[in-house]
Amino acid sequence: MTRAFDVVIVGAGMVGAALATGLGRGGFRVGLVDQGAAPCFDASQPPDIRVSALSAGSERYLTELGAWPDILAMRATPYTRLAVWDEADHPLSRVLPRKIAEVVFDARSLSARHLGHIVENRVTQQALWNSAAAQPSVTLFSGHAVTALRNNGDAAVVTLDDNTELTGELIVGADGASSGIRSLAGIGVTREQYQQQAMVVSARYQGPVQDITWQGFYPSGPRAFLPLHAAGNGESWASLVWYDSPEELARLKSLENSALMAELQNAFPPELPLLTHIDARASFPIARQHAKTYVNHRVVLVGDAAHTINPLAGQGVNLGFQDARCLQSVLREARRAGIDLASLSQYEQQRRPANRRMMLAMDVFYHLFSNRTPPLHLLRNLGLGAAKAMPFARNRVAKYAMGIDDNLPPVIRRLAERLPGLKQL
Repeated sequence: MTRAFDVVIVGAGMVGAALATGLGRGGFRVGLVDQGAAPCFDASQPPDIRVSALSAGSERYLTELGAWPDILAMRATPYTRLAVWDEADHPLSRVLPRKIAEVVFDARSLSARHLGHIVENRVTQQALWNSAAAQPSVTLFSGHAVTALRNNGDAAVVTLDDNTELTGELIVGADGASSGIRSLAGIGVTREQYQQQAMVVSARYQGPVQDITWQGFYPSGPRAFLPLHAAGNGESWASLVWYDSPEELARLKSLENSALMAELQNAFPPELPLLTHIDARASFPIARQHAKTYVNHRVVLVGDAAHTINPLAGQGVNLGFQDARCLQSVLREARRAGIDLASLSQYEQQRRPANRRMMLAMDVFYHLFSNRTPPLHLLRNLGLGAAKAMPFARNRVAKYAMGIDDNLPPVIRRLAERLPGLKQL
């Protein structure tokens, strides 16, 4: 059986489902393919261990798609402050305040209600599946994998594992960092594996829901606190992230919950509230990866299929939503002008530099903070001190991270361009 669409999107994760919704609302006939079943949210369940810090820019986009009210109706935790500081020991540690160069980004200084929301991935995905399914011109093919891709002149064809063929003027690869569509299209990647891995822990703590998310930077990597919703009985949920060597994280993952809680309480900054329960833990390698092109014939990549970055600030899905929003705009303009939907040079020209800027910014933080080199220790504390002393510079960084300013602050850009291994991005 063959089904014809304007656009076929492979991957109905957060970015793919958002793009399907946006194109469906624009009148495009969309086929949306995903190997998994529809996500299922149950308010009585513990939080998903996978969470994302959705920026103010992403919130606006999800509001446009009609998905944001559904997200708020399930679970989303706003944060109004974001703090970063250096926890590395240095010769003056005993005489200087512990967080002499702490920087706090505050929504009030930006005349904003919040900086963003911490949201479970399955909550965002379900809201977007619901909004995509509500579009009459979107057809969802769940529980199916793509087995083949071929170019057919003025269209491209994907074959599903039940031999159904879907044709479209354009095939979108939104199927993640290990994208099968990217491989089938013959698009290569540049990749750098970081020395660290990240462990995520879903935990409960004593006290009300906090309005701050923070990261303390250690030579072995940052340790972060992301507030989640109330758990009842005077407790709240949080997502904790610990970056370290694979060997150390393997040791931590092997511990019983009580022993792991003790390790977390001891190793994290004292700002960590008293933990009462661990629900889940997982670790994963981190890498920077960039597709050599976003477009090849009738295939285009979005989200993690096109780029993955260091997850230090949780910006990955926000970049993906920016890809989707940009691609929607380009495709709508192509349709208005009556040109081939695969004419996508404008999409690559807009998104590659923007994604590269965020990659560079995250690598500046990674290289400056994840080391024990004394000159870099001095440099990062001077940098944090300067950011603390100059509200204008601090607010520019905040606006960039919030997705409301596309300009990477010049000092970060200059530092990034001097880092080794980034020229090929």
